[in-house]
Amino acid sequence: MNPKVSIIMGSTSDLPTMEQAAKLLDEFEIPFEINALSAHRTPQQAMDFAKNAADKGIRVIIAGAGGAAHLPGVVAALTPLPVIGVPIKASISIDGWDSILSILQMPPGIPVATVGLDGAMNAGILAAQILATADPSVMEKMKQFKENLASKIVKANEELKKVKFKFKTN
Repeated sequence: MNPKVSIIMGSTSDLPTMEQAAKLLDEFEIPFEINALSAHRTPQQAMDFAKNAADKGIRVIIAGAGGAAHLPGVVAALTPLPVIGVPIKASISIDGWDSILSILQMPPGIPVATVGLDGAMNAGILAAQILATADPSVMEKMKQFKENLASKIVKANEELKKVKFKFKTN
């Protein structure tokens, strides 16, 4: 089984956040790999990864990084694949804003699809949606996933009907 998605992160300290993407891909039965790569500490490895990912059969890259958060942008500059950036609120972070802006504010020609702070689950969903455009089985799983989201809200509204307040009208 060859990976279709690569989850990369600047440090293994990012794993508690990035494992949300891994769990989602597992749920969708999408093969993936996970690696730590640093744009600053292992720049040559990060460049080699980015240049060779498509030839390995990778179709989407999810890149998480905190602080200066250069990993998603560096990888996006060197690969033809879609890159989804996950800004991570790291211990050195300025409330996560440095990570968000570093990933979000890419120059023209180097897009990085950016999810919210610590939003690795949404990155996994977006990766699955990208793959679903060419894979009917993933598309069916995505449709079911969306239906399940809707049914949770329907159920929540039924529960809310039981909540009593003096001036509540529903």
